[in-house]
Amino acid sequence: MRPMSLPVGLPAVADSDLVGQVARILTQAIVQGRLPPGSKVVEAGIARELGVSRAPVREAARLLEKQGLLVAKPRRGFFVRKLEIRNIDEIYDLRLCIERHASVLAARNLTTASRDALRRQIDVLHKTADLDDPARQVEEDYRFHRLIFEVADNRRLLRLFDDLAAELRMVIGLIGRLYDDPHEIARTHEPLLAAIEAGHPERITAHVDHHIGHAWREVGRLARELALPAGNAAEPPSGILIPTNGATV
Repeated sequence: MRPMSLPVGLPAVADSDLVGQVARILTQAIVQGRLPPGSKVVEAGIARELGVSRAPVREAARLLEKQGLLVAKPRRGFFVRKLEIRNIDEIYDLRLCIERHASVLAARNLTTASRDALRRQIDVLHKTADLDDPARQVEEDYRFHRLIFEVADNRRLLRLFDDLAAELRMVIGLIGRLYDDPHEIARTHEPLLAAIEAGHPERITAHVDHHIGHAWREVGRLARELALPAGNAAEPPSGILIPTNGATV
């Protein structure tokens, strides 16, 4: 008789859009660390905990594999992807490049409506900080940065950012564990928005470097502390100015 897997605190789901719901619940569990890197997605146990059959769990796992959150191992099943240090460096190196450009473009295209939308999203980040819901703050943080790309109005840049989304969510989840005050994450977006509003490219680039460069360093530090595999984490390029406090994701 096979031993039953331990519950990881997953809620029951409704009957409609089972695969999508299961995928969202599993994503949240991964970001929150309830399904940590390297852990196996036990289909039977998760299906039992969610009150569904194994089929939607398997389909959701395949969907998350495509998004980069899970990896499939032949005859062994699905496992939560391990974020290797090299992967983190590559993610932040690419993100830094595209977000510099997107932020400058956003400043050029900024309207009263888009500026207000960005400001409202920072307000949402502050409100979310009071909810004690790290997964929700992860999503709202992601929405702020995605909104910059939407304002930039370059579909290919937006697609590049979306391609990083699943991996960014995991990285953002790591960052979220670094700060006792969840409002700190919200506050660090304010100078970046101020730079975009001012519209000076050099200032925008400097603030993007501050904002993302610090996160890169902190996530690399956390990765080393967690003893993730694959070598030494690279430091952000020397041209990046890193502040002594504050972070983004």
